Amino acid sequence: MLSGQQNKSRFYSKATRRQRLIAAGIFIFIAAFFTILALAGWGRIDLDSWLGPCGFKQRYGLPCPSCGMTTAAVCFAKGQVLKSFYTQPAAGLFCTIILISAVLAFLTAVFGIYFEFLNRIKKLKVAYIILALLVIMAAAWAVTLARAIVENRGR
Repeated sequence: MLSGQQNKSRFYSKATRRQRLIAAGIFIFIAAFFTILALAGWGRIDLDSWLGPCGFKQRYGLPCPSCGMTTAAVCFAKGQVLKSFYTQPAAGLFCTIILISAVLAFLTAVFGIYFEFLNRIKKLKVAYIILALLVIMAAAWAVTLARAIVENRGR
């Protein structure tokens, strides 16, 4: 019984007031982000007027590394998760990570549960996180480029 209690205490602990406030801010920000995307998906907000056309695609005629990210994020916010991953795999993955972050932030803010594995994530070197994000973006861009090439050959 004692060892079971020790394992629980290693998995989570009681959140401090500061941690709860930060988590509440993170949750509110993510909720607002997905709300704006959902409103755009339902035609209530025009994101094209905010973001403008893609200069890379206009100049080179090829999709840019983030091509389809907004469309995929809007699909994700509307609940079309598989369509989001199909449209732009990196955006689907990023939205999933953001959604998991929102759930963890909600649990911390409302119930005061601080997950100890977050301390390990904070200790990761920023360079490794950026490298992982770049690899994911490059792989997704390869998929997007392959689709564009196949589509252009069909014309």
